[in-house]
Amino acid sequence: MENRKKRPIAVFDSGIGGLTVLSEIRSHLPAEDLIYFGDTARVPYGTKSPTIISRYAVEVGRFLNRFEPKVFVVACNSMSSVALPVLDGAFRLPLVDVIYPGAYAAVEFSSTGRIGVIATQATIKSNAYQHAVRARAPHAEVFGMACPLLVPAIEEGRGSDDHIVRECLAEYVSPLIEQDIDTLILGCTHYPVISDGISSVVGEDVKLVDSAKETAHRTRDLLQSLGLLREGSKPGIMRCYVSDNTEGVAVQGKLFLGSDMPSVELVHPEQFYE
Repeated sequence: MENRKKRPIAVFDSGIGGLTVLSEIRSHLPAEDLIYFGDTARVPYGTKSPTIISRYAVEVGRFLNRFEPKVFVVACNSMSSVALPVLDGAFRLPLVDVIYPGAYAAVEFSSTGRIGVIATQATIKSNAYQHAVRARAPHAEVFGMACPLLVPAIEEGRGSDDHIVRECLAEYVSPLIEQDIDTLILGCTHYPVISDGISSVVGEDVKLVDSAKETAHRTRDLLQSLGLLREGSKPGIMRCYVSDNTEGVAVQGKLFLGSDMPSVELVHPEQFYE
């Protein structure tokens, strides 16, 4: 068991958005070794079919599995919404997704049961958040809105003050406000980067659920329940891999991790099969 405690946590996403999850895990579990993979060559996943998303998820998992992780953290809502059964069957590792932690937190936050979700097309089409929320609160109403332009804009380094981001948010979020939601789930790990902009659109009466933060809480609780939590004062080691654009990720990653951002290593697609 002690050797298993020392194994790393593997965090992966379709791009750099999962660095928000990595940052929160680092904050909550500083002693853990962390390995991150961002599939930047094939981002975004949100516009792709469930079959392709699941295939990509298994390929990434196959690469990360060589590091013998103790848990997979699927820091991608599109993968979490369609690929978890495939990942579970392929690797037999404990899995943490970003859907259920965010959904359960939204149920706790909401006083009216009217909950909004902004996410990629794949996540919204899957109805994953609707199912997760109603598993905890059967009478809740969940209103989803696909936001296909936000991930590419954020990947380009555009923030809350960018005019394109503001226009997209006004377009996407307004219909949810008209539904009198009191809670909004940020159903993509990229979105916390522009949370200030989202807050300004929805107003102070609408609570935002940061799926990255809730996923970190779930990771901590799962490892503790399995007796795999690594403790100590020595900071864990972080490694970061991407399938494209190492220089861009290194720069953008500092927005999430600051000086803790590790060097970024390139993984060629053929390495998924080694």
